Amino acid sequence: MKAVIAGGGTGGHLFPGIAIAEALRESDERAGILFVGTTHGIESKVIPREGYPIKFIKAEGIAGKSLLKKIKAIFTLIFSFRDAFSILRSARPDIVIGVGGYASVAMVLAACAKKIPAIILEQNSVPGFANRFLAKVADAVCVTYQESLQFFPPGKAFLTGNPVRKLIAEGDENLAADSLELDRDRFTVFVFGGSLGARSINNAVVDSLNYLLDIRQNIQFLHQTGERDSQKVSEAYSRLNFMAVVKPFIYNMANAYRASDIVVCRAGATTLAELTLIGKPAILVPYPFAASDHQVHNALKLADMGAAKVILERNLSAEALSSAIRDLYLDTAKRREMERSARAFGRPDAAERIISIARSILKKGKR
Repeated sequence: MKAVIAGGGTGGHLFPGIAIAEALRESDERAGILFVGTTHGIESKVIPREGYPIKFIKAEGIAGKSLLKKIKAIFTLIFSFRDAFSILRSARPDIVIGVGGYASVAMVLAACAKKIPAIILEQNSVPGFANRFLAKVADAVCVTYQESLQFFPPGKAFLTGNPVRKLIAEGDENLAADSLELDRDRFTVFVFGGSLGARSINNAVVDSLNYLLDIRQNIQFLHQTGERDSQKVSEAYSRLNFMAVVKPFIYNMANAYRASDIVVCRAGATTLAELTLIGKPAILVPYPFAASDHQVHNALKLADMGAAKVILERNLSAEALSSAIRDLYLDTAKRREMERSARAFGRPDAAERIISIARSILKKGKR
């Protein structure tokens, strides 16, 4: 099978694509895989490190932008079709898999125009406008949540789960801690706000340190801040004598998860898929401006299952966050219960399910 995996922009869209590529290579070492993204997305840095070829198209987001930027993005999208058709002519894929993000729209539409089978992934419980539109022309939609099925044409949507890279579930806790220069014996809080960081979470964690001074000898932080806040956050930990490893970006998330006891993070679908696969207790702070408020829906679903604590952005404070961290630090039984609940929701075979659907479409010769 020759597959084009299109999309990215953020890790939430990109990493499921990498998980599909891994599973495809594992099932067929001769499989041809090409990623398509944008030069300003995270894929431009990550995909070369993963060893896959990548090509770029010009594409920009529309949601949440000013009128002028929306008009610019629409014109950019029109021109991106030229790039998409050129890539499809040269790559000659059997199938195109859209994983979300700016680049997936043009590639999926171009594939459909050229009668190349196309699949899209919907990682959130409430799909956005782009995927609702693409679902009309794509051959299949692979969803993470049962409740998402109602938004798509009958017979096209399949409950697969959100693909997670194999390495996320692998590794040794002690080796992971050593690789990140963490103390093996301390309670470890892993903080991240997505691939670009989250200033509100960074600020809340820094402020919460004043309420955790009495246990600072027993805990440590691993904190992915994003480029903007790295120095400020690092200085805050040092000033209050907390042990912390602060990085703008962490490439090896498997080690970060493995070395941590709890995680403080946003509630993007890919993050939640990773947390539930490994059964990691989490304090979720959903991004309040996500399309259709999907991060809040995602987070509350896990909280209802007993797999996470949720602090809404409007309630995020030093007192609330430090209280949640302290509670999980003190209550080992609660953490174990959250681990079991999280694992019950995880779908370790999501990538294989998607590949099976792709092969079924190709076998039928639908287009």
